[in-house]
Formats: sequence, structure tokens, C-alpha cells
Amino acid sequence: MNRHFEYRHVVGFEETNLVGNVYYVNYLRWQGRCREMFLKDRAPEVLADLQDDLKLFTLRVDCEFFAELALFDELSIRMRLVELAQTQIEFGFDYVRVTGGGETLVARGTQRIACMRGPNTRTVPSRVPDALVEALAPYVAVRA
Repeated sequence: MNRHFEYRHVVGFEETNLVGNVYYVNYLRWQGRCREMFLKDRAPEVLADLQDDLKLFTLRVDCEFFAELALFDELSIRMRLVELAQTQIEFGFDYVRVTGGGETLVARGTQRIACMRGPNTRTVPSRVPDALVEALAPYVAVRA
């Protein structure tokens, strides 16, 4: 079984469009929120490093949709480590609707980030911090 970091969410009015379903950009926002909560809960040392000169640049995001979400749907965003390189990390995200009767995969996405350091005018790639590597270790995605 794959291990994942989970962020729970309930869809609110501001996340739906005129038709009543979730506007697509919110899936990308939830990826970012899940990543932030992972750092807060599992890698607080990295948050301190972000206050210094570490920067996490998002290079690519995507999301594939399988089913609609609507107002007050309960959602589990599950993040896994797909790839860890010297200066970059790729995460996988499963968006799962959680109901009393079970779970439904409604979308799947990825996000690739680069670790950078230095002032804004001279930012350069940097190795993934050891604290982040250690925090991510339990969440390696198992390929089928």
C-alpha cells in the first residue's frame, strides 16, 4: 500500500462556479495547500529555512479530472513523493471524495518543484534540504 500525506477539505461556496461544481483552478490551489500543510506538520525545519533564503519554485502542475465535485463535498487530497532529484521534487496528488459509503477518486495531479537559493536577482538551484528529504522518505509512491 502506498503511504501518503493527507490534507482534508470541505468544498465551500467560493470554490464553485455558477453551475455549482468546483472550478478547476481550486484543484491546483489544494495541491499548494497540501504541500504547505505537509511542511508545517512534517518538516517545520524547512519552514525556518524558507524564512532565510530557501525558495521552492513550482515548475509544473497538472490535473486530470475523472468526476465532478460540488458544494460541501468532503475531500481527501493525498500527496506522495514521485521523484526526488538533487535539486527537484515531483509530487503526485490523488483527490478522493469521501462519503459515508466509501471513497471515489475524482482527480489526479502532479507538481514539480525546484529548490533555489540566493537573492531574487541571483537565485540558483540548490540541493533539496536534508530535513525535507527525511520528511518525504515515508511517502515514496510505489509504482505498479
